[in-house]
Amino acid sequence: MPHDYRFETLAIHAGQEPDPTTGAIMTPIYQTSTFVQRAPGEHSGYEYSRSGNPTRTALEALIAALEGGRYGLAFASGLAAIDTLLRVFNPGDHIIAGNDVYGGTYRLFEQVCARFGLSFSWVDLGDEAAVRAAVTEHTRLVWLETPTNPLMSLIDIAAIRKLLPKDILIGVDNTFASPALQQPLLLGADIVMHSSTKYLGGHSDVVGGLLALQDEKLYEQLKFLQNAVGAVPGPFDCFLVLRGIKTLSVRMERHCDNAQKIAEFLANHARVKRVLYPGLPDHPQHALAKRQMRGFGGMISILLADEKAARAMVTKTRLFALAESLGGVESLIEHPHSMTHASTATSPIAVPAELVRLSVGIEHCDDLLDDLRTALE
Repeated sequence: MPHDYRFETLAIHAGQEPDPTTGAIMTPIYQTSTFVQRAPGEHSGYEYSRSGNPTRTALEALIAALEGGRYGLAFASGLAAIDTLLRVFNPGDHIIAGNDVYGGTYRLFEQVCARFGLSFSWVDLGDEAAVRAAVTEHTRLVWLETPTNPLMSLIDIAAIRKLLPKDILIGVDNTFASPALQQPLLLGADIVMHSSTKYLGGHSDVVGGLLALQDEKLYEQLKFLQNAVGAVPGPFDCFLVLRGIKTLSVRMERHCDNAQKIAEFLANHARVKRVLYPGLPDHPQHALAKRQMRGFGGMISILLADEKAARAMVTKTRLFALAESLGGVESLIEHPHSMTHASTATSPIAVPAELVRLSVGIEHCDDLLDDLRTALE
């Protein structure tokens, strides 16, 4: 499908043609581990489902189209996608990472990949001088989230691209925004990662990861690693993400609308010290959010008086379920310091213990406001 269709149309149709045999309008679930060959080495494009599967191919084409890229790759989780990307590099290579990232990313970088010779610098990517100072002759990648998890900071992707030599790759975790709100490849990034578990799947029923990119050589390296390492999703998981993406645009509209109203409510609540949400005019990167994103997203973080207050609040909600993850149709709440970011608790990038993170769902906003009002009493 041509990429000149608008986003909402691509989300429903890109990479997905009616089945040529039956006319089925939905991409079939090719629940098979292997494919019959006409003769040794002669097949119809598929030989073994680790190497490739038609349902996965449709999902990979779809994420490429949604991100304005040429190539897509699907993995068993977001962390599997990041891990595969890091296998492109060699011992001695250096990676600059933002100093506010998902705890699983920090754990992967420092507790797994550093053992095999990669080195990492944790930098405030909004500070141009700090970014310049961190670059060495061995720097191969700058890894960033925008908005960041969980402090909701934004990074100017185009500005980072201008700062760096062209041979240093920029990788963007676009999970919080989704391609409905932000397309990093069009802003100068080289590769985009999604935990498709979150907004892309959208229903809290699948775990997956995706990469999208433009460069053919890098794609061939990653395609080789995808098969050689084997952290791939099954066809049913790919089907669930394909199905979820069809409603991504309309879901993101409701996520954004609900989050904006809830952020404004929390900003005026006596028990809330600070609200971190790019849709509020007092957010430090509000102007950047308006320029770089098409909406402000469904994620909100708040700071309460202390850790005790934070822990108390997350156990008092009824509609906001106390659980890790985010981006589903239902609202979730969590305490990052002891949950999603526990791996950073003793690190230089530890998150505040008094911080609470909300993933605002698509329920009726008044019900969500009532739930939070009660939890803060």
